[in-house]
Amino acid sequence: MQEELLALARKVGEAAGALLMDRPLAFEIESKSTAIDIATQMDTKAEKFIVQSLLAARPDDGIIAEEGAAVEGKSGITWVIDPLDGTVNYFYGLPGWNVSIAAKDKNGVIVGVVTAPTINSSWWATLGGGAFFNGHAIRCNDPVELNRALIATGFQYDIAHRTKQLEDVSKLVPIVRDIRRAGAAAVDLCHVAMGALDAYYEAGLKEWDWSAGGLIAREAGATFAQYGQVPQQISMAAGPHLHQQLVAALGFSA
Repeated sequence: MQEELLALARKVGEAAGALLMDRPLAFEIESKSTAIDIATQMDTKAEKFIVQSLLAARPDDGIIAEEGAAVEGKSGITWVIDPLDGTVNYFYGLPGWNVSIAAKDKNGVIVGVVTAPTINSSWWATLGGGAFFNGHAIRCNDPVELNRALIATGFQYDIAHRTKQLEDVSKLVPIVRDIRRAGAAAVDLCHVAMGALDAYYEAGLKEWDWSAGGLIAREAGATFAQYGQVPQQISMAAGPHLHQQLVAALGFSA
């Protein structure tokens, strides 16, 4: 079952990435939660393509997707889709945006695929089957000490929440190697999985942001956990040793 779902997610993710590489000459912009939280016509186009492709192959599955597609399934499998993670990067022509597709059953995520064509990268994992980058098995960095850690983060589109996020960053900047902000949650999680980052944390992620990347990070040996309550809930991925240090340094609690 997992291998069948993985093959489908990889095929559809690759095709959706190719669709998105054909960037439009002009963008149609729609604001979502705030004026700076945007979607383009390509978010909607990619989501429609992914949903139709998945349901054509597996019509009894459920769907949860960022741009509003929602189907209650009958098979016990639900797809969790971010058709264009990193929309602002995409809009500005920056790399790293991606297509994130996960499949979950009643116990949680069992398949995750993240496809980022601008950086020639595809990551995938199955529950209990390990994590892979462009076909090669990957592992997170562990152990890493806090003062040697390269850490990524991001900021919510609701600017009212950014003051607390800046306070967290100000705690870390003096005591870590450096901070990165790449702009696409799923790729940040995958970069932790493959050792291109030591840790990643961010407040306010939605299920479609972390489902695929979170599984990939866990299957690569990282600890992926969430702290606090929505809308400020923190999602964090890091090797087990560093994860404990970050939780202590930032004062997170479950």
